Amino acid sequence: MSFFHRVRNPLLAGVLALGPCLAMAQSVSVMDFEGLADSEVVQGFYNGGTGSEGSSGANLGVEFLGNTVAYIATSAGGSGNVSEMPSPPTIITFLEPSSSAIANVAAGFTGGFSFYYSSASSADVLVYDGLNGTGNVLATVPITEQHGTGCTSELFCNWTAAGAAFSGTARSVSFGGAANQTAFDNITLGSATPGGAPPPTARTITAVPTLGEWGVMLLGMLAAATAAVRLRRG
Repeated sequence: MSFFHRVRNPLLAGVLALGPCLAMAQSVSVMDFEGLADSEVVQGFYNGGTGSEGSSGANLGVEFLGNTVAYIATSAGGSGNVSEMPSPPTIITFLEPSSSAIANVAAGFTGGFSFYYSSASSADVLVYDGLNGTGNVLATVPITEQHGTGCTSELFCNWTAAGAAFSGTARSVSFGGAANQTAFDNITLGSATPGGAPPPTARTITAVPTLGEWGVMLLGMLAAATAAVRLRRG
């Protein structure tokens, strides 16, 4: 007789049967762009290659097209007019129109997409199921102007978390907006909530449990309920 046959609580048995699926919940990858040089074009930094100046990062299968440039904050000796970012001192921005501001993920990713931003203009970030910003739009993440309120020295000091969950498999992201008007940090694949600690000026975010976390929580509650029933019967 199998273990699942010995479990008399049908709901508990169902959760246990789903355990392997819940354990394979979508992984989350966070790109904080640390390790890039000031003014370095990102290119294959996160795709097993290098940026324009030879820097390399973790191979996450993400290729940035167009003139996607990393800037280090002036407080850390760079030329970026930014502060208070979630993962200092490096951020990225796009120096070309949105038609060229693309991140390709050839293997695809699921579940959600998110980031922190500081922006001098309003725009939409679009998630597509095809490469190079083609195919169906799976998610739209709006960004609004909020960059400079209350800043003392740097122009971009306010940061906001933005993201969206979606169904299907995404393979590219198009970053809309005017060139050189929006800074991004902690770009996150696989979650509607960006990774990393919120910066001081970001709004508070309530994390949403993943499928795996829900499964563990539900399993724990069912186990406690079953134990309580047994105690009452005793």
